[in-house]
Amino acid sequence: MDKIRILVVEDDKEINRLVTDNLLKEGYSIDNVYDGAAALEKMKSGYYQMVILDIMLPRVDGYEVLQKIREYGNTPVLILSAKCQETDKIIGLGLGADDYLSKPFGIGELTARVKAQLRRYLRFSSEGEKKTEIIKHLDIVMDTCTYEVTIGGIPTALTAKEFELLKLFMSHPKKVFTKNQLFRIIWGEEFLKDENTVMVHIRRLREKIEKEPSNPKYIQTIWGIGYKLVEE
Repeated sequence: MDKIRILVVEDDKEINRLVTDNLLKEGYSIDNVYDGAAALEKMKSGYYQMVILDIMLPRVDGYEVLQKIREYGNTPVLILSAKCQETDKIIGLGLGADDYLSKPFGIGELTARVKAQLRRYLRFSSEGEKKTEIIKHLDIVMDTCTYEVTIGGIPTALTAKEFELLKLFMSHPKKVFTKNQLFRIIWGEEFLKDENTVMVHIRRLREKIEKEPSNPKYIQTIWGIGYKLVEE
């Protein structure tokens, strides 16, 4: 089996080396770059199962790199950043990042988060290779093999986490999910430390699938509990 390829984008050479050396020890194949422009060139010429991305980068900043990555596909992106304010996290998650780790960080936590993201990404990819499954709800059609979603026949591009959230709701149309349940199922972690993680992804998903995100047709908020799919 080919090694999992990870792209590390970090302009601090010491942190870049630390992350790269640690992930090499874990058996991954690593490419590392030190600025945003080089990261975009790598993404054009190679395929990666994950990107670890700093935000404050020379030449092209991390937010722009993240937006470009999302144009290419659903590759999991873990942000590493010294910008640890809540608004910075909301922006990063809102642009399509799958996880956000503030500096300084422990290398053990980084490794655990990388493994959790890869575990989910590879599992969903392998499930898609095994079978084609079409899920429908109202005018939403989801192909779990090709990761394609159409709303009223119009293709809609979703990030990996947005796709997983929508798939979960569509697979359990009558179930109400709490924020903690969504975090455990979609992010693969037991405890929800920051409700904004789930809320931002739900908001971004609604912005893509709802004509009126403030008056959702598909994903209903159950106040004080969580979210569920609006029944047909």
